[in-house]
Amino acid sequence: MDYFTLFGLPARYQIDTQALSLRFQDLQRQYHPDKFANGTQAQQLAAVQQSATINQAWQTLRHPLTRAEYLLSLHGFDLASEQHTVRDTAFLMEQLTLREELDDIEQSKDDARLESFIKRVQKMFDARLQQMVEQLDNAAWDAAEQLDNAAWDRVGRGGGYGAQTAVSR
Repeated sequence: MDYFTLFGLPARYQIDTQALSLRFQDLQRQYHPDKFANGTQAQQLAAVQQSATINQAWQTLRHPLTRAEYLLSLHGFDLASEQHTVRDTAFLMEQLTLREELDDIEQSKDDARLESFIKRVQKMFDARLQQMVEQLDNAAWDAAEQLDNAAWDRVGRGGGYGAQTAVSR
C-alpha cells in the first residue's frame, strides 16, 4: 500500500496537510505498539512494523520535497539515483552567475544590494517551485523529472536556489 492510500489521500503533490495530521494521529492511536503489549509476539512485531511504516509515511508526506520525490517514485522516477546529474547548462550557468554576484555583494558589504539580490533570488525560486507544483499536480511526470535532481535539491533541501542558501549563512 502506498503512503497516500495509507492516509486516505489522493496521490498528488498538493494535499490537505490538516487531514494528513489528523489521520496520522488516528493511525498512531490504532497501531501504537503499547496497545499490543499483551498480544502474541507476532502481534507485537506486526504493531511495531505498522507503526514504523506509519511514521515513515508521515515523515515522507508532510515535507514538500520528500512528498514530491515519493510521488515521482510511484511513477518510476528515482531522483535519489546516482545517475541523475544536472543536464541543464543554462541552470548551472545561472547558479554560477548568482554565486559570483553574491560573492561581490559580500565583499562590498552593500546591504541594499544584498536585499535586492535576496528578493530577486526569492522570485526565481518561487517561479521554479510553482512550475514543479504544476507539473506534479498535472501528472507531467517526465517534465517534472527533467527539472533535474539538482533543481529539486535547491528547491527542497537547500531552501531555494544555491545562492539563496548561501545568503542565509
